[in-house]
Amino acid sequence: MPLYMTNAVQGAITDAAKQKIATDITRIHCDVTDAPPAFVHAFFVEDAPHMPLDGKAAFLLGSIRAGRSAEQKAQIIDEMRQAIHEHSGLPQDDIQVVIRDTPASWVMEGGDIMPEPGEEDDWFAAHEARKAAENA
Repeated sequence: MPLYMTNAVQGAITDAAKQKIATDITRIHCDVTDAPPAFVHAFFVEDAPHMPLDGKAAFLLGSIRAGRSAEQKAQIIDEMRQAIHEHSGLPQDDIQVVIRDTPASWVMEGGDIMPEPGEEDDWFAAHEARKAAENA
């Protein structure tokens, strides 16, 4: 968590562009939210029927931890749309980005319930302690 899924028309985004976009997704999300990069997941599919393109060439759906401000979400949307445009060459009008909030308590990462935004340091300490105890 966060989970970013990009659906695109077959061949609209090259494999090289996908790598660059995934790198930008991670950077943008972390820059805007201060979340650790290890939490960010980016996936790409083509012509997936469960993620309708609605006439667009690419659709990015981001599921992020609830608690982010409207300004943060707007910045994520704008910067990710720009990253897809820059790396794919698709017109910005042909790229749709949607962000939805998901309560942290609904998500597991590495076997532990996700922390609320801003509680990552305590979460990592408890997570590492749990893993160490399991491996002892």
